[in-house]
Amino acid sequence: MAFEEILSDAFRGTIIVGLTLAGLLAVLIWIKNRTTRVSYLRVVVQVASLVTIFATLLFLAQWPSILTVAIILMPFVVGRFFCGWICPFGLYMDLTTFVRKAFKMRYWNLPEKVNVYLHNFRYVLAASVLALPLLYGALDLNVWGAFALFKPPFLPLIIFFLGPLEPLIIPSQMGGSLILTKGWNLSYPYTRGFLDFLSDPLLASVLAGILVAFALATAFKVRRFWCRFCPTGVSAAALNRFKGFGWAPILRINKAEEKCTKCGICKRVCPLQVTEVYEQKGGDITTQMCMLCLRCVEMCPYEDCLKVNMAGKTLFKSRNWLEPTKVSEKPNEKQN
Repeated sequence: MAFEEILSDAFRGTIIVGLTLAGLLAVLIWIKNRTTRVSYLRVVVQVASLVTIFATLLFLAQWPSILTVAIILMPFVVGRFFCGWICPFGLYMDLTTFVRKAFKMRYWNLPEKVNVYLHNFRYVLAASVLALPLLYGALDLNVWGAFALFKPPFLPLIIFFLGPLEPLIIPSQMGGSLILTKGWNLSYPYTRGFLDFLSDPLLASVLAGILVAFALATAFKVRRFWCRFCPTGVSAAALNRFKGFGWAPILRINKAEEKCTKCGICKRVCPLQVTEVYEQKGGDITTQMCMLCLRCVEMCPYEDCLKVNMAGKTLFKSRNWLEPTKVSEKPNEKQN
């Protein structure tokens, strides 16, 4: 199949998926359960983002540069919104969670100290990834034979920072894959990096298979496990420690101290086990862990206790979903 035909089919498929998402979004508007409405909407946005990334990958040769710039700049405005609402790998993990729920299996919570350690470790991992090309270029490969495992030029930025954006299906012209089909390859986050940049095909395939098994197994039992140390999720919130960066990001969760009863729901429902929403007395929630999935705001049972603010403007706020919907007292309206 010619590459032009692949693009044509992909374009038609994109339109079909887009129309399907539009219809699904219309259905979501009518969802009555106020504790799941935002969660379903987030899935719609995640799928739409995946389709957009897939189209960008197909039609724009500069897609790595475009997506890298977007990932770097976005946290300054919306924090880790990318992780919670856009990242394809996050969508795959959420779908794995849906499978677990279908089997009615409980998830595992990590010990708090381990969870905090993993979140902090992503900064060490990101710094190491950024420093590795310098080390690789400075070393004599004849002396440091271990680095000969990598094909030149070694591009860890592509492997680690753009790895989570990998669609599950890619054109065969785009490189390595797990399974080869007619014109299309089956892929998974990070696996193409191993297959493209490791010189030993067998080693690359084994590592890719281990990674996929590990990612699926951990996502099945621990909510958003990879997000807890993913280097792509390095947030501009880290800059808040420095004077002059307290304004970033402008998208924040705000808590009204006088309306909080310390019920603990916000802490229990958080996929990343963020505790700051529960522990902070009030005001803007300052944490490097939150990916702004808004599950805490959606599940908080106290009116206006939690709000999502964008540059001081409220976009979404908690509602008292414990109270039943009021029914009209007029007899002629009860059956309408």
